[in-house]
Amino acid sequence: MDLTTMAGPLASFALVVGLLTLTPGLDTALILRTAALGRRRQAWGVVLGIQTGTLVWGTASAAGLSVLLTASRLAYETLRWAGVCYLLWMGVQLLRSRHSAQDEDAGPADRDGGWWAGWRRGTVTNLLNPKVGVFYVAVLPPFIPAGAPHLAAGVLLTSVHVVEGLFWSAVLIGFAHTLRGWLRRPAARRLLDRVTGTAVLGFGAKLALGD
Repeated sequence: MDLTTMAGPLASFALVVGLLTLTPGLDTALILRTAALGRRRQAWGVVLGIQTGTLVWGTASAAGLSVLLTASRLAYETLRWAGVCYLLWMGVQLLRSRHSAQDEDAGPADRDGGWWAGWRRGTVTNLLNPKVGVFYVAVLPPFIPAGAPHLAAGVLLTSVHVVEGLFWSAVLIGFAHTLRGWLRRPAARRLLDRVTGTAVLGFGAKLALGD
């Protein structure tokens, strides 16, 4: 693959997905909530899980697999409703969560499963969102130059999205870390969970009502 022919598409794709990355959404809510509660390792698990899902979707799109989502209504609807159920379950769990003063003294590995739990949540949330797959089916192919190896070029472009997501997530985690003083109070933590849980339920409802 000639990297010189990829320079222009890479820059253009970086701008498009950069704007998408900066747009607040479910990923932002999950990262901020986890990091603001002092679960820094788990927050990075969420981040890496989200980017794992992004890489899977981009690779699948480059390989032509995610075209099934646009070609098969059944495949799209099955994935969409699986995502709806997962988001509604997650939102209810957040609304029902309880925090005590002892939570502040717990080690990172003791808080809701640590890094692995965060990675699992981020990955599942991303992979159960069919709109991410549809986005890559619609947006990725036009940025692959004619004659370039489709899979290699697609993975390279997706990697740009992943890198931008990692940088922006680092900013979000750094910002959330500044809120830890206020969030030492159980009441503040419960408020954060209520806000995040309501947002997650809203995303689930939006996905359920979407076309």
